[in-house]
Amino acid sequence: MIARTAAAIVSLALAIASIACMGFYEIPIETPIQAKLDVTAFQRVLIVGFLAGGSKSVDPNTETARLLRSQLRTKSDLKVVDADVRSLVDEVDKRRHQTGESVAAPAASPTDEPRIKDEKDLLAYEDIFNDADYWKKIGDEYQQPLIVTGSILFHEISKSGSSSTVQETRDQFGRLSPTEVRTYVDKKGWALEPKFIFIDGRTGKQLYSEGFHEEVLYTAGQNTPALSSYFELMDKLLPGFLNTLSTQKIKGTRVLLK
Repeated sequence: MIARTAAAIVSLALAIASIACMGFYEIPIETPIQAKLDVTAFQRVLIVGFLAGGSKSVDPNTETARLLRSQLRTKSDLKVVDADVRSLVDEVDKRRHQTGESVAAPAASPTDEPRIKDEKDLLAYEDIFNDADYWKKIGDEYQQPLIVTGSILFHEISKSGSSSTVQETRDQFGRLSPTEVRTYVDKKGWALEPKFIFIDGRTGKQLYSEGFHEEVLYTAGQNTPALSSYFELMDKLLPGFLNTLSTQKIKGTRVLLK
């Protein structure tokens, strides 16, 4: 019994010594994620414009079109078509006016409320994405590219809840010890809710669509410009958008023993 115990102790000691002699190495790796949409039939991509609203502080239509074009120029094999950004809100309102429907008056200045303020307003405009003749006409105008459009809501949000912080306090003997302190705080920020729709410029029909939701909250007194928040949120969802059109590589590390 004693011999077996001694042998076990020796084996454990040898194992610990062996592990201590091992080296740990971090190896960088890249994991490819296949594109969600097969775009081999297209040579060009056209960012038309978006149904945009939610905020009077930022123009989500223009900013999103510019940003996506810039990203696709460097991270996609498709040639990006240079064209004016279209206001799909104006396009739908023009159609309604021609058919005698009442429409909201265009915003007279940047301080006026947007015509699309929330998801309910957005629903009234979304039929334009089903108009294959309209999108085919645009496709024919630009040599039948892959068309990227959709909707963008960028709006303010506010949330309340408890927040915890760790503070050091001294006990009766003067020793420092960490103590969790919970406080009730109000936070404000922004939410970005884009829906990207990919349309075949040869037929005008939808090929794929995908929605995203990102938000950022700030504590009271933190003054962050709306445009800065917009770009912060777009930076989070851009990899998902780009992965629709091309294979993306996720970088990481793997630990090896030697």
